[in-house]
Amino acid sequence: MVYVIRKEHFNAAHRLFNPAWSEEKNQEVFGLCANNNWHGHNFELIVTVKGKPNVDTGFVFDLKQLGDIIKKEIIDKVDHKNLNLDVDFMEGKLASCEVLIMEFWKILAPAIKAVSQTAELHKLHLIETNKNSVEYYGED
Repeated sequence: MVYVIRKEHFNAAHRLFNPAWSEEKNQEVFGLCANNNWHGHNFELIVTVKGKPNVDTGFVFDLKQLGDIIKKEIIDKVDHKNLNLDVDFMEGKLASCEVLIMEFWKILAPAIKAVSQTAELHKLHLIETNKNSVEYYGED
């Protein structure tokens, strides 16, 4: 099995806030991230696809094509957006990195499968800050 990796960047704002809770509880749980005026990050999204190299190309997956898929399906929808207000697939969901990465998976896994019968999405790694990131391997 060979793993190929593509890294993309986007900038987005969000607010960690549970509407079922009081302002006080949101402040207690989410601290500065519950700021009414939002806050932003320079995110890195690292996409890992696995498979066996194609005998004709030597590729597991064409990395240019993977970049195009990520840009069309994810980056164009979240870059310079408010994740809470502007992103349709985040509507009604908490805008945590954990939820965001799971939503990315739901979009990217079938998009990659539609292009290749031999490669599949293996892992997503979303870096929010130098200290905070999440990884997701899909549903078990």
